[in-house]
Amino acid sequence: FVDFHFLLQAYNIHVNGVLHCRVRYSQLLSLHEQIKKEYGSNVVPAFPPKKIFTLTPAEVEQRREQLEKYMQAVRQDPLLGSSEMFNSFLRKAQQETQQIPTEDVALDICLSNGQKISVNILTSDQTEDVLDAVATNLDLPEDLIGYFSLFLIRESVDGGVTFVRKLQEFELPYVSISSLQSSDFHIVLRKSYWDTAYDGDVMDNRVGLSLLYAQTVSDIERGWILVNKDQHRQLKSLQEKGSKKEFIHLGQTLKYYGYIKFDPCITDFPEKGCQVIVSAGNNELNFHVKLPNEQMKEGSFKVTRMRCWRVTSSVSGSSPEGWTEPHVKLELAFEYLMSKDRLQWVTITSQQAIMMSICLQSMVDELMVKKSGGSIKKMLRKRHNGSIYRADGQQAVKSPPLLDSPNTNREQIVKLSTKLSSMSLLGISASNSANDISGNDFHGNYAFEGIGDDDL
Repeated sequence: FVDFHFLLQAYNIHVNGVLHCRVRYSQLLSLHEQIKKEYGSNVVPAFPPKKIFTLTPAEVEQRREQLEKYMQAVRQDPLLGSSEMFNSFLRKAQQETQQIPTEDVALDICLSNGQKISVNILTSDQTEDVLDAVATNLDLPEDLIGYFSLFLIRESVDGGVTFVRKLQEFELPYVSISSLQSSDFHIVLRKSYWDTAYDGDVMDNRVGLSLLYAQTVSDIERGWILVNKDQHRQLKSLQEKGSKKEFIHLGQTLKYYGYIKFDPCITDFPEKGCQVIVSAGNNELNFHVKLPNEQMKEGSFKVTRMRCWRVTSSVSGSSPEGWTEPHVKLELAFEYLMSKDRLQWVTITSQQAIMMSICLQSMVDELMVKKSGGSIKKMLRKRHNGSIYRADGQQAVKSPPLLDSPNTNREQIVKLSTKLSSMSLLGISASNSANDISGNDFHGNYAFEGIGDDDL
C-alpha cells in the first residue's frame, strides 16, 4: 500500500519571503546519505528516521521540526554548511521547483549608471559563474572580481531602488529573477566591500574606475550621499573635465559615501512605533528617526558594539503590492552595548531585514580579516565554497546565506523553517539579557568590543 498524499508531502524553503525551493523527505534523506558517505557519521547530525505507516498530523509536525533542526545543524557546521554538496543540492532543488530546464540564455545585468549588459550563460549557472561572465563581458581583471557582487533590486514606478538581497552561492541568478515574474526586479553589479581604502585597488584599473565612478554618481543622484551646493559645484566641474578619480576622491569625503540606504521602516528605538530611515556603511547602521512629536533625530549604531543580532519572520494577512502571498513580516533585532554595563535590544521592522543582516555580516567579515592583519586583496575567491579563505592560511570567516521560511497555505506543503542563516559566527557568550534567545536563533559577533571608561 502506497500513501500517495505522503509521497506528495513537501517542504517549502523561502528566501526573503520568496519561495526558493520545494523538497521532499526522500530528497533530504538522499542528501543526508551523501553527506554521511563523504564526511563520515561522526560529523553528520541525526536525521529523522523513515516511517513504515502513514504519519499522523502530530507526527508530520514532529518530522518537520526534526528536519528543521537537521538543516540548521548542517548549515551551521563550518564544513558541511559551506560544502559544494549542500549548496548544489539547494541550487538543483531551486531549478527543479521552478521547472526551468538547463539551456543557454541571455541574462541582463544592470550597472549603476542604468546601462544594461547582456551575458550569455546557462540557466543552471550559479552566482559566481554569472559574476565571472559579467567580468569577462566588461573586461574586469580576475583579481578585481572579488571586489564586486551581484544584488537583486526592485525598482519602483518613481525610479526608486530597493535592495532585496545579495545573490548567494546557493542560488541560480537566472532562476531567482525568472521566478519573481515581474519586470520590477533586476540584478545589479555593485561593489561588495565597505572600507574605502580598497577603492584605490579598484581605481588602478580602467574598468574598475568606471564602475566605481558610475556607482558614486548614481548614489549622489538618488540622494544616498549628501552634497551641499559648493560640493555639488565642484563635483559638476570634475564631471565635465572627465576627472573620474578626483570625483571619487571628493565623493569619499562626503557624508554617507559607500552606504546602502534602505526604504523607510519602523523601529522601537528610542520608543516603539518610530518611523526610521536606516543606512548601512562605515561599520555602522545609521538611523534617521522621526519621533511621535514629529521631531527628527539622527544616530548611529556601531557594528563593533552589537553583541549579536537575529532576523525573525511572521506571517500577516495582507501583502503589499509586489510581494508574494502570504505577506511575511521581517524584523532585524540587535543587542547593543549602550554603555559600559548596559545591553539593549533594538528592533527594526523592515522587508529589507535580511539585506540589513547581510550588510552587518559582511562588515564583520571585513573587520575580522583586517584585525588579523589581512586584506581583501589577499583573499582567495574559492569556487564551490561559501567561506572567505585567507591567502595566508588563517582561519576562514564564514558567510552563510540567509534563508527564511514563512508559513504557506498551500495544500500538501508543510512549512520547513530552515533558518539556514541563523548563525553565521559561532561561539557566543551567554547573555544576562531578559530577552535572550537560544544560540540557534542569532548571529554572534566576533567583532564585538567592550566599552572602556575612556569611551563613556
